[in-house]
Amino acid sequence: MHIRAIASVAALALLGSGAAAAGSGGSPGPAGEDRQPDLQRFYSQQIKWGKCTALAHAPKGLECGTVEVPLDYADPGKKTLKLATARFRSSAKNPRGSVVLNFGGPGGAGVPGLAGGEKVFGELTNAYDVVSFDPRGVGRSSPVTCGDGSDMPELESGSDAGDETALAMDMLKAQYELCRKHSGPVLAHMGTVNVSRDLDVLRAALGDKKLNYLGFSYGTRLGAVYTAQFPKKVGRMVLDGVDTLTEPLTEQALVGAEGQQTALDNFLTWCAGNTGCALGPNSREAKENIVKLVGQLDKFPAETMFGQFTGDDLVNSIGHALYNRDMWPYLSQGLLSLVLDGDPRSLMRISGALTLPAPDASAPDSSASTSLLRRDIGAYEEEVPYDNANAALVAVNCADDPDRLTADDLKDEAKLEELDAEFRQASPVFGPVRFYEVMLCAGRPKGTDYIRTIKDVDTPKFLLVGTRGDPATPYQWTTETARRLGDSAVVLDNKGEGHTGYASSKCVHRKVNDFLLHGSLPSDGSSCGADES
Repeated sequence: MHIRAIASVAALALLGSGAAAAGSGGSPGPAGEDRQPDLQRFYSQQIKWGKCTALAHAPKGLECGTVEVPLDYADPGKKTLKLATARFRSSAKNPRGSVVLNFGGPGGAGVPGLAGGEKVFGELTNAYDVVSFDPRGVGRSSPVTCGDGSDMPELESGSDAGDETALAMDMLKAQYELCRKHSGPVLAHMGTVNVSRDLDVLRAALGDKKLNYLGFSYGTRLGAVYTAQFPKKVGRMVLDGVDTLTEPLTEQALVGAEGQQTALDNFLTWCAGNTGCALGPNSREAKENIVKLVGQLDKFPAETMFGQFTGDDLVNSIGHALYNRDMWPYLSQGLLSLVLDGDPRSLMRISGALTLPAPDASAPDSSASTSLLRRDIGAYEEEVPYDNANAALVAVNCADDPDRLTADDLKDEAKLEELDAEFRQASPVFGPVRFYEVMLCAGRPKGTDYIRTIKDVDTPKFLLVGTRGDPATPYQWTTETARRLGDSAVVLDNKGEGHTGYASSKCVHRKVNDFLLHGSLPSDGSSCGADES
């Protein structure tokens, strides 16, 4: 990758998708109400539940409220944030309390996620109030944003490599300042260390002595950090689609690209074996053609009444569809519409850029047309910045990681060429996007190294679910994180496909519910077969 190309990447970052925030906003260690008396007013609050007027299609029985938390836990007497929350009340005469859900991201809003998961999580209401929340900086909880790029500063390029390196770093720093301007003070206090503290305040506001928790994908990182910060407050905890605690962001991105490429290859083989595959009659041609299609859209985006549909947009839609094998027919149909008619609307629906219509009962796999981790689109998002999910994702990931590409790294063209080649080898489709995500942390202040130090938590036993065919959180992360967390972690091996197991595997669903509802924990190393989905 040449220096001029890096400068182009930085310029693209300013135009579009997210910015990094730095710092964890205070000491990362345990900080419960028994340790910090000045937090008592937050821990003693009660949530006032009412109608979910912000949601376009709130299901009957869903209630919404807010929880107040400190902006900065190192100085809780100053500014505060209000976190959007929602719940389905328990049907039990004497409920056990609450179970809190996090749907991942980072950057996923919990309130619309819970609204769309009434059937998936309905059994849990036999014993619990089922609760979720928009984490700080996400959804309607003081959302971070970088604006629309219209106030991006103009930076002039020099003629030699040194000037181009300086330009790239200046652009990345300017991007951070732009995002600080539009996001306000919350941007400097993003990161999982702070969200974990918010989660403990939520636990207390719900009236629970211990946290019962079900976290998916990034939500597993949040759950793991909580076990380290508040080990005595851990109740029944399940982490599904387990994130890494130890790998630097660059390594995470490479492993993630490899996993996504494997899932894409599986889809392309399936597509090529079906009549009407837009990418060719065999898997080799399909793999070549999908790369060409992304490149063509980068040069000549498809025009729609909603704006341009670029190669990055296509990669985003493919990534969403690969989370759930049941989405493959819709991805195939969307690609056919794009190739034959230049119409990307079906692909935009898959990614959530357009509202999904009601499922067509005659379409294949229509019952699974919306995945567990999909965000609700509608009135809820009218007041949420369009780039919030991306801005929050990068902000949290950079705040959680102490490593950065430096100005010296940008000057080392051979090193960058090698790194770029690594990402492209890992995935010619997803690799460039993943490298872009790593680039966004360059020039930012160092993130916390606290998460790297988590080891041997002393809590009641809890459950980790790893899926063998997971494109986003590879199974090796489950076993690595289990070893890191120590004897408290029990691993369930799901031999199926897709991202996370709870919504796609009946076996996983049953074992997780048995633990949450009845305390029945499977033995460490037990498994769910692929045929049990």
